[in-house]
Amino acid sequence: MNPSPHPGTRTLVAGIGNIFLGDDGFGVETARRLAEHDLPGHVEVVDIGVRGVHLAYQLLDGYDTLVLVDATARGEAPGTLYVIEHDVGAGNSPSDTPALDGHRMTPDTLLALLGVLCAGTGAEPPRRILVVGCEPASVDERIGLSTPVSDAVPEAVRLIDDLLRDGVPSMAQTHTAEAST
Repeated sequence: MNPSPHPGTRTLVAGIGNIFLGDDGFGVETARRLAEHDLPGHVEVVDIGVRGVHLAYQLLDGYDTLVLVDATARGEAPGTLYVIEHDVGAGNSPSDTPALDGHRMTPDTLLALLGVLCAGTGAEPPRRILVVGCEPASVDERIGLSTPVSDAVPEAVRLIDDLLRDGVPSMAQTHTAEAST
């Protein structure tokens, strides 16, 4: 069993994505539904949308754990959920400094920007960073999630809720949401 989060820790769950690009809105919708749950007091859920720069600056306020929720294309069936643990120890060189483009702020770019901001301010980045991703079916211009991604949202909420209550896994895990037929 994974250890429970320490009572003094702060956790930020950030739903990221663009609701005008179909399944890219997965993180935003999942954060919206998760925020409706009774969560532990150390957990804050935010809908970041496409405001990745805002999220990077918010993280300077000090969080022990960051959970990014986003559409994540990894080549599996649409609706497949992933938990990916980011290697916090992997540093960024000055040549890795990201361009500040709020419309193209991917999780990798966000984490690189956070590293630069922390180095410049002396702030500490989160000790643990997870990405809860969902394989998209389509990120074409349209509002609304595809059926497999929409069906994966409640499973993603349960998965994140379990991670928040039971502690985060020490190894990345992959979960597949079953699409209803």
